[in-house]
Order: sequence, then C-alpha cells, then structure tokens
Amino acid sequence: MIAGVVDIGTNSMRLLVVDNGRERVREVEVTALGAGVDSTGSFNQERVSTTLDVLKRYGQMMDRLGVERRRAVATSATRDASDGAEFMQRAATVLGVVPEVISGTEEAELSYLGATASFDDRLPTVVIDIGGGSTELVFGNETMKSATSVDIGSVRLSERFLPSRPAQEAELVEARSAAAEALRPVSLPGLPERAIGVAGSFTSLAAIALGLAEYDRARVHGSVLAADAVHDLIERLSAMTISDTAAIPSLDPKRAPVILAGAILVEAALEKIGFTTITVSEQDLLDGTAMRVLSSEY
Repeated sequence: MIAGVVDIGTNSMRLLVVDNGRERVREVEVTALGAGVDSTGSFNQERVSTTLDVLKRYGQMMDRLGVERRRAVATSATRDASDGAEFMQRAATVLGVVPEVISGTEEAELSYLGATASFDDRLPTVVIDIGGGSTELVFGNETMKSATSVDIGSVRLSERFLPSRPAQEAELVEARSAAAEALRPVSLPGLPERAIGVAGSFTSLAAIALGLAEYDRARVHGSVLAADAVHDLIERLSAMTISDTAAIPSLDPKRAPVILAGAILVEAALEKIGFTTITVSEQDLLDGTAMRVLSSEY
C-alpha cells in the first residue's frame, strides 16, 4: 500500500509518501498561508496562490508515485479563516483528495502518535507541538491521555507582539508574558518523565543550537535542546534583523520572520512543564496521519 499525506499548516505545507511503511518522499515548503489571518480573519490571496502551487506539485508527485490512499489535513489557519472552505475546495482540485479541517484535539493526537512511534518504551510523555497558529501539549504513556490546544503559535505571536527586528526589549517582555499566559490554563493529568518537541520551531532551533552548516534531519532527530540554549537563542535572534536571521546556514530563510516567536514559545512551554531539556523529534503530525491512513482506523 502506497499512502500519501499532506499537512496544510499555518506556516508550512508538508508531504509524506510511504510505501508499505517505508518512507519514499518527505517534503516541506514554507508558504506562510496563515500570515495576516489573525488580524484580517481571511487569507491573503497571494499566499493562497503560492500555497496552491505547492499543493499542485504535491498532487502531481503523488500521481507519479502511484499513491493509492491519500489524506490531507488542515490546521489552525484554515480553522480560523472566513474563506477557509473556499480554499479547501481549491486545494481538493489540485491534491486529488478533499482536505479535512481537523480540530486542535485531533491535531494533538496525531502529533503524539507520530512523535512517540520511534520509542519502544512507554514512559509517561508530554509532546509539545508548536505550529504557526496554535500550540498543542499532549500527555500519555501507552496512549494519549489528554490534549490541550491553545490559539497561539509562532505566526500569531510574531504578528501580535514582535513587529520590530531587532526586537525592542518591551516587545520581548510582552511576547514572553503573552506566551506564558496562553499556556497558563494547561494542566497535565500526570507527571511526565519525558518531553518531546515537534514541528518547525523545535527542529529549527535544534539545528541552530547544534551549529550545523546546513540543515541535517538525521542530526536534528533525537537531539536534546536545553532551556539555557533556548534562552541564549532568544537573546541572539532578538538582536538580529530578519535578513540576518535568514542568513543562518541551517535555517530555512522563510522561517526567519517567525523563529524568534517560536523560541519564546519553546521557552514558555519548557517553563510550563518544568523541564530543562527536551528531545527534538522529526516525526510528528505528518507521521501520525500516515500511520492512521495505513491502519484500519482510517
């Protein structure tokens, strides 16, 4: 069975194709689809056009690879945009499958499933997924026990509180306060023994902290990101212009506008769960979705 899954995120479009469980293709393209949705309530049509071009390429790639079963999921920005339904119809035409706008809870569950799949043990684990429009904290051991999704992510935090770059000290204070306040209601039903961070903020920060000359997925996966390193990265990134940030060798230049906000959310999440380190995983919602597609659950 060849399966293809697409994640239509607030900031990134991603594709995973697996052949009987073996990865064939994994692609990511930052299109910033959700930029401006927080303030305007609708998509920017230039961003929509760019995103549809990427999704069309993904659809054609799945055709060439003979994908037999497809699923596309859309998250925070599409949940919130007033023209989200219209965008979904256009996306369905180019992808060959109607995308599903999933809830924050299902988003969290799929992220947990993907992030924990490579661990043989079943330690009590919290998975933190920082997206562009929302952040999920998921707790479980054998299975997911609880999931909380909050409407703050790297794109939203950037647009609301970090208009300048280099960032002003007052802006940093306000952004940190907003991140902490957004996570304040989160309550885990048990004490985690392990923390896993997934998605672009975690993986990008890990690559920078490792000092990679270019992004290396194998080096990032399973690496440990320390809270002290995150604090230092916030200091470093806040002093840089966006163009200087984009020049960091291991960072996708398109992530430059939102990586500072991502670092602030990582810092707040670690403080919330009381951990000083977190394991970074390249497996996340995309992998969890593929697992569901290949199982009898879908």
